[in-house]
Amino acid sequence: MTKPSMKPSKRSRGATALAAVAGVAAAAVVLSVAELIGAFFTTRATPLIALGSTFIDFTPLWMKNFAVETFGTNDKAALFVGMGVTILLLACVLGIVAYRKWALGVAGVLLMGAVIVGSVVTRASVKPIDAIPSLIGTAAGLVVLRLLITRLWRMQEWPDEAADLAAKEPERPATTRRGFFAAAGITAAASAIAATGGRMLSAARSNVAAARESLQLPAPAKAAAAVPAGVQSKAPGVTPWLTPNKDFYRIDTALSVPEINAQDWELRIHGLVEQEVRLTFQDLLDARLIESHVSLTCVSNPVGGNLAGNAKWLGMPIRDVLKMARPTQGADMVLSTSVDGFSASTPLEVLQDDRDAMLAIGMNGEPLPLEHGYPVRMVVPGLYGFVSATKWVVDLEVTRFADNKAYWTQRGWSERGPIKTMARVEVPKSFAKVPAGKVALGGTAWAQTRGITKVEVQIDNGPWTEAVLSDEASLITWRQWSLDWDATPGPHYIKVRATDGTGQVQTDKRADPVPDGASGWQSVMVTVE
Repeated sequence: MTKPSMKPSKRSRGATALAAVAGVAAAAVVLSVAELIGAFFTTRATPLIALGSTFIDFTPLWMKNFAVETFGTNDKAALFVGMGVTILLLACVLGIVAYRKWALGVAGVLLMGAVIVGSVVTRASVKPIDAIPSLIGTAAGLVVLRLLITRLWRMQEWPDEAADLAAKEPERPATTRRGFFAAAGITAAASAIAATGGRMLSAARSNVAAARESLQLPAPAKAAAAVPAGVQSKAPGVTPWLTPNKDFYRIDTALSVPEINAQDWELRIHGLVEQEVRLTFQDLLDARLIESHVSLTCVSNPVGGNLAGNAKWLGMPIRDVLKMARPTQGADMVLSTSVDGFSASTPLEVLQDDRDAMLAIGMNGEPLPLEHGYPVRMVVPGLYGFVSATKWVVDLEVTRFADNKAYWTQRGWSERGPIKTMARVEVPKSFAKVPAGKVALGGTAWAQTRGITKVEVQIDNGPWTEAVLSDEASLITWRQWSLDWDATPGPHYIKVRATDGTGQVQTDKRADPVPDGASGWQSVMVTVE
């Protein structure tokens, strides 16, 4: 059936808007059908996840930085909102194009389908067969678009002018707006049911969460050192010294949390080694495990930011793994790769020294949470996460910095990423109003592998006052501080700086997170009443 050629009638008014609705309904079918069928495939085979991951891969560095700085740990939610708006607009355009010229509409839908399929098959650990959900979803969306657009065409065949009442009726009955909206509504409802069913089916088929819950971690051969009683800042409201798993920051490139069956997990150690090694999860359980408190920091953390955390980790020392493989002369880097394709470049010597870099399987006394890398992730003290903290790790390639670049170094970040000395004010909060008199100041400072020996506070460009340091647990964990301030009425600015174990004072030179971490002194403005 072809679109009838006639002058616009009363019934044709608003047809463009209805065509846009048809496009949106068809797009919903594409995504929901792919979601439903994708329950039987890898989660990375669903269109939204694949498109979002591809978008991240091709997003300019400045936009990535803007997203992290603006939305923090909500950057993925912001991405999905942006994707939803983009898909909505494109669907509206395709619906209008299909209504006016069907062949162009079909071409547009097929082009979008090709983009989706291309995004799917280029994901790490995805096989060509995983494109099936997107192919079927695209076909289903095209069928629905044809049915709805056909209804719109039929609406234009019915005469609605008084002079046309005697005109010969068309061979096919006209379609009313009510009928069109009924069809579109049914399509939308069916799409919602299919998408929900797909997610429920996927969750039901996955036993990873249940397997994690039932996993009993072995006792470490080397337990974590006892934590001094006075590690927590005396200032009320300061972040807990030990970060609960649910509060630990999460920054990674995975739009959907990879679900890996521990029994199927395998780590390959290869490259510039004398002996290629493959480890199973059982090998890790049977290994000589160590336990250690380690503070991690994200390179995207701004001055005074909260993208840092401290936890007790359980795992196999990476130096023991490398001893099995025996790196050859000339190697200076280990390229670690996640199951989702992320990679990090870690200096080889850092993984071979005594800083307790590990393949972690436990976090704060329980198996790694899925979103923090279950079943296995890397934990390396002293380096920002983008060059060390690979989650869902499946590959370690011993190589050279001159020969390989990791995910973020390809995008302009530094290769090695040692953590800079940093102190932050946590209480009072910026722009807080506090009563005059004695006010408790407090916060946290870190310089992993070097330790913190001093924290100083400055009020309104006055003299620097040394704060009271809480007890130090180790050089690879953060250290908290507190100070009682005799506050006088009016606005005041509070600055803080730290000195590390080498005697180096935290620099006041401001630097953005790119390319090797933010620097500068945090300044907090409060009003004393």
